[in-house]
Amino acid sequence: MIIYGTALLAACHLLGLFLGDLLGSLIGVKSNVGGVGIAMLLLIFARLYLHKRGWLPAETEQGVAFWGAMYIPVVVAMAATQNVVAALRGGPVAVLGALGAVLVCGCVIALLNRGSSQHSWQPEAETPQDPLA
Repeated sequence: MIIYGTALLAACHLLGLFLGDLLGSLIGVKSNVGGVGIAMLLLIFARLYLHKRGWLPAETEQGVAFWGAMYIPVVVAMAATQNVVAALRGGPVAVLGALGAVLVCGCVIALLNRGSSQHSWQPEAETPQDPLA
């Protein structure tokens, strides 16, 4: 059932928020650190694990796929509520973290592009189907 996909998302979300709070307290920050991202990773890993074992019916997978697609706008909306001005005033750590993330992503994209094949994509020629055959 599709509702099981929603239940899986809810379990991953609650566990992600708990782990984000735990991570925040371990590093001395009084807030959730990456809980939503952790929840998304847990959802991905849980879906892959259940699918590999054959324990994920097609309807449940549809529910997981739907909420997985909805999760990205939720993360963007949550990030939009962050106080960027306070982060910039708080020190250069936020700026250095952002620049580091952009640099790492750029390097990973460059490595992926170098590793891909150099052939341009060309569609396969379609063979006409004889409707009388």
